[in-house]
Amino acid sequence: MKTDYDLIVAGGGLAGMVAAQSAAHYSNQRISILVIDRNPPILLGRKSINGWVCGDAVSKEAVDYMGTRIKSVWGKPEIEHRVKGVMALSPDRETAIPFDGDGYLLNRQQLPQSQYREALKRGINVDFEINLTGLVYEGNQVVGVEGLDKKTNQPYRKTAKVVIDATGVTSMLRNGIRNTTKMEKKIDRTDLESTGRHIMYFDKGEEDLTEFDPDYCLIHLDQDIAPGGYGWVFPKGPNKVNIGLGVEKTLLDKRNKRLGKHDDVTGLINQYVARNRAIRNPRLSTDPEDAHNATGNFQVSVRRQNDCMVANGFMLVGDSAWMPKPLDAGGIGPALIAGTIIGKNVVDAIESGDVTEKGLWQYNVDYVREYGYKTAGLEVFRRLLQMLTNEQINYGMKHFLGNMDVEAISRGEHPDFSMIGKMGMIIRGALNKKLADGLRYTTQQNRWLTEHYRNYPKSPEGFEEWSKKLQKAMQESYVQLEKWNN
Repeated sequence: MKTDYDLIVAGGGLAGMVAAQSAAHYSNQRISILVIDRNPPILLGRKSINGWVCGDAVSKEAVDYMGTRIKSVWGKPEIEHRVKGVMALSPDRETAIPFDGDGYLLNRQQLPQSQYREALKRGINVDFEINLTGLVYEGNQVVGVEGLDKKTNQPYRKTAKVVIDATGVTSMLRNGIRNTTKMEKKIDRTDLESTGRHIMYFDKGEEDLTEFDPDYCLIHLDQDIAPGGYGWVFPKGPNKVNIGLGVEKTLLDKRNKRLGKHDDVTGLINQYVARNRAIRNPRLSTDPEDAHNATGNFQVSVRRQNDCMVANGFMLVGDSAWMPKPLDAGGIGPALIAGTIIGKNVVDAIESGDVTEKGLWQYNVDYVREYGYKTAGLEVFRRLLQMLTNEQINYGMKHFLGNMDVEAISRGEHPDFSMIGKMGMIIRGALNKKLADGLRYTTQQNRWLTEHYRNYPKSPEGFEEWSKKLQKAMQESYVQLEKWNN
């Protein structure tokens, strides 16, 4: 079958544009590439009418990973501010744990425009204002996409050898896939965080580096402020900030019942801003580069990536594959890594003439080897953390984390809680003994899960058996974690 393009990337957001640029790079622009986005050019990659709702932070390591491999270099104006790392603070603010190292705060409204200019230089075509509704099949092979051209109100249909889905967490393309049973279609509600944030200028209030630090992204763990998630204060300059929080809906309901309140995400964010002593007279940014992005709410996945991200002629990347890190919902880093990897994999498959599930399978293997091996363990750890009280979080961060644990967290991995064994019988209180048992359990599960992902099947034939073992371990973990529910 002759197709309109070799590759279609559905979704012109961050992950989709990196995937397209990577494919152009690895093919030396020999393959034809089309990116399709639902927005007009000035709003390329916008997630919703609220803008590109995100914490905007990414590690230098992830940006360098992309830059060194596919020669896509970011600078001004897409990089708005540089930081020395991320600092996670306990509810009582007495313990701070650094992780992630040097990083950047991005301007998410400016970044897509830079990516668009780079895409055009690399010979990539872009269609705007297209609402995609489904996939086109030839037999059991995906061969394109269809939908509606909002500019003309006419049906839209384009064909390709491979379609990469980068349309987001609730992707209609993934939800409607009908040529695979290996790929999960729907995400569980408890694996979604409701998030929201403001981009604001402010006058300086009290000097308090636990409230605002121009050199560090601050994360506040607090089950009253952000139940099941966390609050964040990410600097975009000496008096500019990305400030927001994420919550898990069922835990917000429990928190409201416990405190006799009726708060929603927006109300919690506004309270969070108002109580920050370092931020006085906060006001939404009116900068032109923030004009379509100053405030908004969105939903983010906090689970492991989809265990199978390919089907015949079809691949997932970014939020469509549920790639944000389970522990902190950071999605930019995994998207850059996956977008870089998928470009090489899809070019190899197209040039070899095999764009079946088997021909595309190496993408699963490469992503798991590079990043995905650690996410299931972090998912189990996240579920335990969501059950803890503020008192347990304070105690655990103060007493149970050794240097090796902090190093593991800084690499985005599960800590081994090496200090727990040394604490022995001096652990005080039933709740803290309960916490110690829970942390030991997640460490044990993480070791098994990491090893299991190290043995990810090299071909589709081994997937069913591998997946059954994984599902059994994850379900057992969820049942066991209920023991530590407070």
